[in-house]
Amino acid sequence: MDHDESITEKQLRERLAEQYAQIARLTGSLAHEIKNPLSTIVLNMELLAEDFEKAETPREKRISAKIQMVQRECRRLQSILDDFLSYAKVRRFNFEPSDLNEELRKLLDFFRPKAEESEIEIIPYLRSDLPTVLLDREQFRGALLNLILNAQQAMPDGGQLVVATDTTSRGVCLHLIDTGCGMDEKTLARIFEAFYSTKPGGTGLGLPTTGKIIEAHGGTITCQSEVGRGTRFTIELPTLRRLGDELVEPEARG
Repeated sequence: MDHDESITEKQLRERLAEQYAQIARLTGSLAHEIKNPLSTIVLNMELLAEDFEKAETPREKRISAKIQMVQRECRRLQSILDDFLSYAKVRRFNFEPSDLNEELRKLLDFFRPKAEESEIEIIPYLRSDLPTVLLDREQFRGALLNLILNAQQAMPDGGQLVVATDTTSRGVCLHLIDTGCGMDEKTLARIFEAFYSTKPGGTGLGLPTTGKIIEAHGGTITCQSEVGRGTRFTIELPTLRRLGDELVEPEARG
């Protein structure tokens, strides 16, 4: 490949990147524009619901039922818009040297009351000598919480959630293993696709957003699952490397 061809390919990549960024900005702006009139509709439906709160005649009861149906659809549309804006927004990351085990302990303490309510036993296996990793703690915590809530939904009758950390050849890994309903191969192949969901009312943007956050940390996320036996998500992250007495940061993709 000669020099001119390399320049042309570089320019093409830059043009495509700019087009993608422009589309992302436009779709984000469109979502915001939809939220404004939607908020007006929601407010007025709440006022109507109050007017028909004590419906007595058959006609009033029919009107009340229709109002409740519109309110449900408005809430669903709000959820879709919120998840889409979270997925599409350009994120700014604040990476800090972090103890992965400590972040997990905080998250599990936060989730524990809900786990007890759902009869889910949390089983931690956190390796004690884990190396330091670079994390945007808030966004990484949100990504993990999404995985944990998915595990909870997969165990409606209770079960076990194993949370394990270990070292790998390139850094550290985190396993989240549930004893839930599991997924078939067709579903498993599409779980990171935007807008793909098998859950009633699901937006299909939770796992794609989680995947984007993990990749921005320079990491990878994979999943194994079997119907009736459960699911395991594995996250691998690079660690901080030492060069003499100086910490060297791994490359993180924004």
